[in-house]
Amino acid sequence: MATNIGMMDSAYFVGRTEILAWVNSTLHLNVSKVEEAASGAIQCQLMDAVHPGMVPMHKVNFDAKSEYEMIQNYKVLQDVFNKLKITKHIEVNKLVKGRPLDNLEFMQWMKRYCDTVNGGQMHSYNALERREACKGGKDANKKTAPTQASSRSSSTTTTTTSRTHPSNTSRKNDSTSGNPTNPPVKSAKPVANGGPAYDEQITQLKIYVDSLEKERDFYFAKLRDVEILCQSPELEGLPVVAAIQRILYVTDDSPAVLAEAQAMIAQRATQEEHLSPVSKIDEDKPKVETQKRKNIQTLEVDVAATSTLSPRQRLSDVSDVHHNGSPLTTC
Repeated sequence: MATNIGMMDSAYFVGRTEILAWVNSTLHLNVSKVEEAASGAIQCQLMDAVHPGMVPMHKVNFDAKSEYEMIQNYKVLQDVFNKLKITKHIEVNKLVKGRPLDNLEFMQWMKRYCDTVNGGQMHSYNALERREACKGGKDANKKTAPTQASSRSSSTTTTTTSRTHPSNTSRKNDSTSGNPTNPPVKSAKPVANGGPAYDEQITQLKIYVDSLEKERDFYFAKLRDVEILCQSPELEGLPVVAAIQRILYVTDDSPAVLAEAQAMIAQRATQEEHLSPVSKIDEDKPKVETQKRKNIQTLEVDVAATSTLSPRQRLSDVSDVHHNGSPLTTC
């Protein structure tokens, strides 16, 4: 179950249009912007759709306008997450601000989660009936129903008009073509501001740029951590660190940078193999010199001791030699 998904998962590449179409078809709403989900009520009903009876819908407020009312909806959603043992962190402080990118990411996660539960099958869910128990749910249903009815009636009226008045249209065309003095009909000029289609494209581009900036900052922070680690005194002299710094500080897109870094590591390893016997000899030299110094100091101490002995001590030493069976006594 997709409780924790990575930032580069395919779920975060689902477009805003697809998210809105999924929400409207599932909950029978008429949401036109992702920011409308900032209140948290839509997320609560989506969880109610995939886990029937788990969400206390009477606590959900579809008419939440202030941040305090929105936070109450997210508390209901967090309680549901805790009951289901979902470890997804809800960034309430960001979501209630109504920023498009934050709400889009959370709705992308919601879609991925709902798709993993029972394959996203919610055909028997009655969204209108469940929403009537919520505060402001009836008003939301009223806003949705006239929109759908008006769209159906307009399509029916257009079809009926085209069927019942074909002769009038043909007569007008004939009279217009037969009277050359009538001025031609002026074509409608395009709207200066571009209309809602351009606004939608601009919003999508802004969301795309925001996602790219977030991804750039994420990977830049990782590279900065690696750079700080390579600059530590304990690791700065290692050949691997030098190779990593070579890759980090390259200014062009040359494909030979990796080969150069590997050559640096191999060259340093070869130098260490050639220098290792010399280092052993250098380590043995101080030991030999130290032993020689100890022997010389011992001889000097013995000479100094014999030179400071009195004649009586020397005679006692000679007598000791005679008593010990020295070869000198046999002469």
